[in-house]
Amino acid sequence: MSKSEIVVVGAGIAGLTSAAILSKLGFSVTLIESHTQSGGCAGTFKRKKYIFDVGATQVAGLEEGGIHFKIFKFLEIPLPEASILNPACIVDLNDGSKPIPIWYDKNKWIKERETQFPGSSNFWKICNLIHKSNWTFANKNPVLPIKNLWDFSQLFKALDPTNLATGLLLKSTIFDLLGICGLSKDHRLINFLNLQLKLYSQEDVYKTAALYGSTVLQISQQPHGLWHFKKSMQVLSEALEDSLKKTGVNIVFGQKVNSINFDDVKNSWKVCAISKQENLEYYAKDVIYTPPPQCLLKHLGNSLDSNRDYKNRIESLPDPSGALVFYSALRKEHINSQSSNHYQFVSNELGSLFVSISEDGDGRAPIGEITLIASLFTKTNDWFNLEKLEYNKKKKDYLQKISFALENQFDIASENWLHKELATPLGFERWTNRPNGIVGGLGQSPDVFGLFGLPSRTPFKGLWLCGDSIYPGEGTAGVSQSALMVSRQILASRGINDFNL
Repeated sequence: MSKSEIVVVGAGIAGLTSAAILSKLGFSVTLIESHTQSGGCAGTFKRKKYIFDVGATQVAGLEEGGIHFKIFKFLEIPLPEASILNPACIVDLNDGSKPIPIWYDKNKWIKERETQFPGSSNFWKICNLIHKSNWTFANKNPVLPIKNLWDFSQLFKALDPTNLATGLLLKSTIFDLLGICGLSKDHRLINFLNLQLKLYSQEDVYKTAALYGSTVLQISQQPHGLWHFKKSMQVLSEALEDSLKKTGVNIVFGQKVNSINFDDVKNSWKVCAISKQENLEYYAKDVIYTPPPQCLLKHLGNSLDSNRDYKNRIESLPDPSGALVFYSALRKEHINSQSSNHYQFVSNELGSLFVSISEDGDGRAPIGEITLIASLFTKTNDWFNLEKLEYNKKKKDYLQKISFALENQFDIASENWLHKELATPLGFERWTNRPNGIVGGLGQSPDVFGLFGLPSRTPFKGLWLCGDSIYPGEGTAGVSQSALMVSRQILASRGINDFNL
């Protein structure tokens, strides 16, 4: 049995960050992770001489004033080495027109989109106004959704007149903005936006909240930007782990949580875990829960049965997507010259593929070789409950289809692959313990974004949610903002009301 002031479940970026903030402030923290390493969806794995990023391959928030920058400054640890992505991505609609580079330089991107999407300037101006309003708002650390007076006070202090104006768009979508600008029939622009929005919101123009989509469409440009880590995405987790070790956090790996219940006798939360057939118990006043909230249906058990409304809310959450991820390697000379680390292109058979290519000498592959990761969204239900032979055949078929699509797109000869394998939602479930291998959080539609989302504050005192299903959404920057928010809520519950980065 172990007792701490705070137990954090899950050592992804959300769990690592919340544990790091609170332990830096002097709280005793235990961090429990079912895997043998940290990082979660932003982790890595090795195959032979190659290092592959499991899921996330880009990172936002490293610029001065960005969320990672502010957190690392507070923790007094250096940011991992990274380079700005310029262009952040090249999007090829494969419609006979020029591919679209998404430039870091704002003026260059304005000229590019005027060339690529003539007549769309008003749409981008509206998105930019919303984004600026959002950024001012986010930098004042609001709490959303609100569940008590303290949450409301933090929201109220973050508001300014521009937020009140953009608040009129709370229930609007990106397609509504296109309609306002007379672009609802601009199919090429809509196709481009659909590809980009799906990456960051899991929804298309018709369902992505206007207030969310406007920001993710601007995040690649100055003064923000997307970044590529030297070595791998794992360096972000390693840096946070170093901070945890300095503050004496008890990090336990290879322990799978199987239940969370409030112990009335000890007046504490009891977290039960299992490791190599050994049952372990952890007690704490507060528990930060970073797995997908759907996992609460299994972990909370009888406690959840006592609150039917909350149980129904969790049960009715929309199903997130799964992904097929193709991990491969080849010699640099065997792929045509690339002007970006990231590509997104349309395949007639597969839909959209998002491709991440390592830099020569960035630690992911030996000098002269590169890793290439390609991913596409899939319905998780399409991969479970298959007979073994049927599953293996389907997996092999997709491996061949993705290989062929990449060979055509990048002029790769089929005999030149040095390594290739495919991960399905089943593999992702085994790696992350996320139910059905879901990726990302909730799709950012107006019904689940911001004020209408799932609160970090649960109906159970001392039990907090954090991660990519909680405001402001997915990505390492999003979950770090979520970690800061829940840390501030815990501090306020203990009478510390003035903490900000």
